[in-house]
Amino acid sequence: MRWMVVDALDPAADGVLALTLRDADGAELPPWQPGAHIDVELDAGLVRQYSLCGDPADRRAWRIAVLREPQGRGGSRHVHERLAAGAKLRVGGPRNHFPLVDATGYLFIAGGIGITPILPMVHAAEASGRAWTLLYGGRRRASMAFLDRLAGYGDRVSIRPQDETGLLDLDVPLAGPQAGTLVYCCGPEPLLAAVEQRCAGWPAGSLRVERFTSRPVDPSEDTGFEVELAQTGRVVAVAPGVSILSALETAGVAVLSACREGTCGTCETPVLRGQVEHHDSVLTEAERNAGDLMMICVSRSRDPRLVLDL
Repeated sequence: MRWMVVDALDPAADGVLALTLRDADGAELPPWQPGAHIDVELDAGLVRQYSLCGDPADRRAWRIAVLREPQGRGGSRHVHERLAAGAKLRVGGPRNHFPLVDATGYLFIAGGIGITPILPMVHAAEASGRAWTLLYGGRRRASMAFLDRLAGYGDRVSIRPQDETGLLDLDVPLAGPQAGTLVYCCGPEPLLAAVEQRCAGWPAGSLRVERFTSRPVDPSEDTGFEVELAQTGRVVAVAPGVSILSALETAGVAVLSACREGTCGTCETPVLRGQVEHHDSVLTEAERNAGDLMMICVSRSRDPRLVLDL
């Protein structure tokens, strides 16, 4: 973690604030690539992850955008109500679980604040000369951030406010896979689920998504199990409805964590034995199928006992 200063807070849309952060000592910042996020400690015990949406070439400033969510867990209210220019924050990262990989072309799909990780991807794709299009939806045009930064791309960007055009029409752009083209999507869960459904029969790796919350879990399938800590031989019971992370903390086992929603990767833990039921938004399908890593804040066990390298 490093100390950073809020250099500026600017409205990016109705209910969205764009923050410019600089190193408190004026030092150069670590490099990052499109898709990266940072961990921001807003208050004691209040850590949130935000996608970097500025220019990766700018090593003096990081830019994030925060949507005000009245029904959220408090992070966005803290930013919108308590932060001011000059405030100091502890910031970790950057980390990237949503990287833009080489492809012949890209279809970007963003919903609402999901435009934040997509924005630098669009700029990178344009700079590389690759073919790309962006489908960007939101509730209202006024609530859609960074329209000014997208205006110069012409008809490669389709702006679709719901109150003007209805829900995003995904059937045409996702009618079938296009050779060499990858789909990148970030936004609310209904949008991600709809995109995943339409891409279910596509070649593996064609779709890359990033969630801001954990994958939905069916409570009826949530059963208890045991976790064995291989380094000590200790066994901890995990009750239904309780995360592995919470069970370990209650048992006095210290484990690094941040988001507690399976989106940041901080609590990634090696799995030595047992079948994992993945609910994170970090691991790729190939990594999930390998079964040797899990995010213990949200993922669970399909077996009566799971052995972890802890």
